Amino acid sequence: MRADENQLRAWMIGGLAGNPAAHDALLRALLPILRAFYRRRMHGREEDIEDLVQETLIAVHQRRATYDPDRPFTGWLFAIARYKMIDGFRRQGRFVAIGDFDDMLVEDSHEEASNAQADVARLLAALPDKQADAIRATRLEGLSTHEAARRLALGESDVKVSVHRGLKALAARVRDTWK
Repeated sequence: MRADENQLRAWMIGGLAGNPAAHDALLRALLPILRAFYRRRMHGREEDIEDLVQETLIAVHQRRATYDPDRPFTGWLFAIARYKMIDGFRRQGRFVAIGDFDDMLVEDSHEEASNAQADVARLLAALPDKQADAIRATRLEGLSTHEAARRLALGESDVKVSVHRGLKALAARVRDTWK
């Protein structure tokens, strides 16, 4: 039987409170959920799917302190799973724009999509406008550097530098949050 949101959340909170049995139960319950998640989206080899499942479980364990008990557990879990999948695609040499996964956000849950979009908007709001606009255009909307430069009335190198500096600042901010 598959655990529901309330049970997963209870195990997560129990694990955070220092209950090793709850943490173990959570990780075991996540196995079929993550396998199904990746199988629906990847249509790849079982070994690749299993690697992503294991990477996601490790990330859940390592980043468990970042979970906010007032928010849905599955939203937090699937955000990690999506980024692990994107990392997997990139390791295979496939270009992936985060915006390519908007349909997944809607598919998983409208609430999760709203939360993820709000998180991205909040992160981008902390950047200078030029950097945020360049990231939105190239990473979220999937425009080429040339197209983004035309739209933003900037030079292509300016767009590249803005994206690089903006992503670097966002990575530092997220890294500090997850410590």
